[in-house]
Amino acid sequence: MTKFLDGLLQYHFLQNALVTGVVIGVVAGAVGCFIILRSMSLMGDAISHAVLPGVALSYILGLNFFIGAIIFGLLASTIITYIKENSIIKGDTAIGITFSSFLALGVILIGLAQSSTDLFHILFGNILAVQDVDKYVTIAISGMVLILIKVFYKELQLTSFDPVLAKSMGIKVTFYHYLLMTLLTLVSVTAMQSVGTILIVALLITPAATAYLFVKKLNQMIFLSSSIGALVSIVGIYLGYTFNLAVGSSIVLTSALLFGICFIYKKWA
Repeated sequence: MTKFLDGLLQYHFLQNALVTGVVIGVVAGAVGCFIILRSMSLMGDAISHAVLPGVALSYILGLNFFIGAIIFGLLASTIITYIKENSIIKGDTAIGITFSSFLALGVILIGLAQSSTDLFHILFGNILAVQDVDKYVTIAISGMVLILIKVFYKELQLTSFDPVLAKSMGIKVTFYHYLLMTLLTLVSVTAMQSVGTILIVALLITPAATAYLFVKKLNQMIFLSSSIGALVSIVGIYLGYTFNLAVGSSIVLTSALLFGICFIYKKWA
């Protein structure tokens, strides 16, 4: 602990990592609650991988990876929803087709890109390499996501629990579905820095699932999930820095361990 605290006081990169990790943990925990309530965990996995070709293409074109990732993430969610709503194909099948296609395209584009090391960090995360500009972009995007959740909270809540009732009340269910997909894409892009595209879904789902074990009200679930997301990010960064481990994997395993402890406690309590 002393080593970590000393490093936190001395090294700017560690300060950036901690701030970025906490912010991502909070926003991923909040969005993850809606993903779980809508039984869309597979969609989170699909979008987190679908952004890969956008990231690779951004490197090839010399653009900021946020741009390509957001475009491809939104494109993937649009394609999945369109296939599901305009054919007899079910959602999980549409996700499988789109996910595998985008992932294959990403692998091809990675082969064409020059910055293979950077792309490796995108795949598996490298939060200790976060620069000031990345930190500020993450804070800005996360803040925007949380504001949108606050503004459209009632609509997102109703469309998550009872979309049929919401539609009968004149609420545009499709609009809020795409809004949530947009928020999910934005969170997936920002979480690349911490856990990478491979493990993003864990940070989205596990804290929310842990919170779901203890609370039934959505506002309480969001608060607890976000708190857990921030906590596991701090612990994961501590473990990664102190013991020279992969930080992204440390965050995910910490989250999974906490879920396991809580699950056993709830089962036997």
